[in-house]
Amino acid sequence: MKPIKILAIVFAIYAGVVVAFESLLGYFQPAGQGTLVITTTDDEGTPHDRVVSRLESDGQLYVAVNHWPRAWYWRVQESPEVRVTMDGETGAYQASPVQGTEYERVVAEHPLGIGFRVLTGFPPRKILRLDPR
Repeated sequence: MKPIKILAIVFAIYAGVVVAFESLLGYFQPAGQGTLVITTTDDEGTPHDRVVSRLESDGQLYVAVNHWPRAWYWRVQESPEVRVTMDGETGAYQASPVQGTEYERVVAEHPLGIGFRVLTGFPPRKILRLDPR
């Protein structure tokens, strides 16, 4: 019984670390050289901004869904027409899910470190291609 309690406590602490890390990222939304702001809209047409890491591969622009909190991603699934702000300029884009060899290429060119994956709780990674409209 004691090993099960210890395992439960370790799991609870780990879950707390993941929740704290993800919450702080969501709250502060750190922006920098390798980020962009994606603006999605909800069912009522209300815009929502989210800072995400930008990825470039083979002359295309991509963003990755690397975290458990992903309301912005579900909004993109409902309405793939988004606005993107990067390097001080805003434009209209069409977001498309990436699969197959394109997905494998982008993931291979932009791997996630084990430290990041541990801190985020190993969420499934999805990639979206952003094509200018």
